[in-house]
Amino acid sequence: MPLYSYTGRDSSGAEIKGTLEGINENAVAEALITRGVFPVRISLSQGGTSGGKGGIGKFFRKKITPSDLLMFCRQMYSLSKAGIPIMSALHGLADTIENPNLVEVLKKLESDLAGGLPLAAAMSRYPKVFSRLFVSLINVGENTGRLEESFLQIAEYISLEVETKRRIKSALRYPMIVISFVIVALVILNIWVIPVFAKMFSKFGADLPLTTRILIGTSDFFVNYIWIIVLALIAIPAAWIWWTRSEKGSRWWGRVQIRLPVIGSILFRSQLARFARSFSIMIKAGVGLNTALTLVAGAVDNAYLSDKIIGMCAGVERGESLYQTAVDSDMFSPLVLQMMAVGGETGQVDTLLLEVADYYDREVDFELKGLTAKIEPILLIIVAAIVLVLALGIFTPMWDMYGAMQGKKR
Repeated sequence: MPLYSYTGRDSSGAEIKGTLEGINENAVAEALITRGVFPVRISLSQGGTSGGKGGIGKFFRKKITPSDLLMFCRQMYSLSKAGIPIMSALHGLADTIENPNLVEVLKKLESDLAGGLPLAAAMSRYPKVFSRLFVSLINVGENTGRLEESFLQIAEYISLEVETKRRIKSALRYPMIVISFVIVALVILNIWVIPVFAKMFSKFGADLPLTTRILIGTSDFFVNYIWIIVLALIAIPAAWIWWTRSEKGSRWWGRVQIRLPVIGSILFRSQLARFARSFSIMIKAGVGLNTALTLVAGAVDNAYLSDKIIGMCAGVERGESLYQTAVDSDMFSPLVLQMMAVGGETGQVDTLLLEVADYYDREVDFELKGLTAKIEPILLIIVAAIVLVLALGIFTPMWDMYGAMQGKKR
């Protein structure tokens, strides 16, 4: 949120100056009045927004992971349910949590609460830690007096997200290890092995086949222009990151991701499961359809699908039903669309969306179990192709040389 500078006077008439975050000047004025400060002047601070201050040392500190947030939410749920005040709960957790970054954020939250800010408003000051969906659920919990339920919902949501990512990483670990070893083997062959054979072939003056000349040329490039390869290994990933983080590039990469062979359908279904689950949580918490869709669009980790969800939001604003906007988005299977239609007719959209999320989770789990079986033939073909090229490039001229030497002996 924007950071505002203010000048005001307290009940005794003493002048007070400071800074405060708020949606606009009116919100800041209301917050000051609740603190007993009569605002005289409020202006947008040149600093923009607060939060994120710190030196270079922060780059070397442990990041706040979803697992850290999961533990935080579970503990806050238990403490809130036990009737412990929020400030006391935050103070206690700050003394027990190991992640120094999260401890710092909790101390700042405690300070903000002491200054009169609601918990949701205080959390919104740290968007890199607490997402908009996270803050919105906390805001709903505060306004309805069911804050512990909000923490429980967020904990369950993060838990399922962490488990899904863990399963995907576990399924991809084997092929990534194989590909890494293949790359290391190719580097070793090009730098140390092939040059030895190249020297041997040059001594005999043998007429080398095309595959051998290609291998020797590749090896020479590795040895003589290694600096170009190193620069390319730095520049290409940097350019890729810059492109995929741009507005146009992120949409393009989001569309490509869900169409990749073998893993594209898994990534697509996992994102749809995230959409359905987060949307269900928002609807159950009492958030309006438009607001829920907007927040969920930010929770989906795919810019292409986010645009489609924003399109659904625009359809709802035009007066279309959720089912019709889902059909127009072309994201869901007929079975899922039927479930959404039933949910809209029976008024149980949140329950049916949760069923949709579970459906997609089962689909992802099923495909992950067969992922290794799908990838193994591809890896075997790649390894076989490499072995074939090496055999044709190295052993063929050796056999020719051996045959020539045998002919001379006769």
